[in-house]
Amino acid sequence: FRYLGTGQSLASLHFAFWVGKSTASVIIRETCVAIWDALHAAVMAQPHKEQWKEIADVFQQTCQFPNCDGAIDGKHIRIKKPVRSGSQYYNYKKYFSFVLFAMCDANYSFRYIDVGSYGSRSDSAVFAHSDFGKLLHDKALDLPEHTALPGTTSPAMPFVFVGDEAFALGENLMRPYSSRGLSLARRVFNYRLTRARRVVECAFGILANKWRFLHTPIHLKLETAISAVKAACVLHNFVRARDGYNFEDSLTHSLHSHRPSVVRGHRQGAAVREQFTAYFMSPHGALPWQLDAI
Repeated sequence: FRYLGTGQSLASLHFAFWVGKSTASVIIRETCVAIWDALHAAVMAQPHKEQWKEIADVFQQTCQFPNCDGAIDGKHIRIKKPVRSGSQYYNYKKYFSFVLFAMCDANYSFRYIDVGSYGSRSDSAVFAHSDFGKLLHDKALDLPEHTALPGTTSPAMPFVFVGDEAFALGENLMRPYSSRGLSLARRVFNYRLTRARRVVECAFGILANKWRFLHTPIHLKLETAISAVKAACVLHNFVRARDGYNFEDSLTHSLHSHRPSVVRGHRQGAAVREQFTAYFMSPHGALPWQLDAI
């Protein structure tokens, strides 16, 4: 816990507790694995249909984005170069890292994480190869049935996740419009989507400021570093459920975003996005301040 909370080096822990550096590394690994095993099922279980509805209700109340079940993003975790890894973990910012991909709810709790993908991979590639991405693609997440947006009776709209332009548009995954030559309605949609998507950025901020080993490069073996990040994520949920949330914790963090890459969507996703765009400009879906905010 001292390591996770402060990011002290193994040499510092050696002098503080009079244990060898290799022993300290083993203790960190075994403790983090035990934390993950003990808490994962309790604080990061996959939601069922009724829980998805509750998550969407909170997104509507706090972010004014209806039928939203989560925000997704990926962050680089800076590490030392793994042995015999070549350039697989070398990212576009010119340092070594692996990726923490996460989906979180409007209460800033992680509902799903994927840890350890190569730093050279894009968000869309990490997402596509993750268990969450495969479940979403196969429609195996037990999402609620299509529901009309608040104040309307039709059309029935799917429940969606929101991400940035690094992700491919899909029926259940919304991304912003390209920033060139946007109409007023599309600029409003981008603003409303950003309001919902920012919760995952805030969640990363809370995580990094609570568990400060994420502020510096992790000088541990790759497997131990991955275990430490997974342990920090379940501890983040555990603490969130009991201590609440301090806004200032999310204002700054040292986790670096992925570089957006151009990915193609499909027609069904485009049609869903157009329906949301029209709704956000309608009397039922418009916010009083949205035109001033863009």
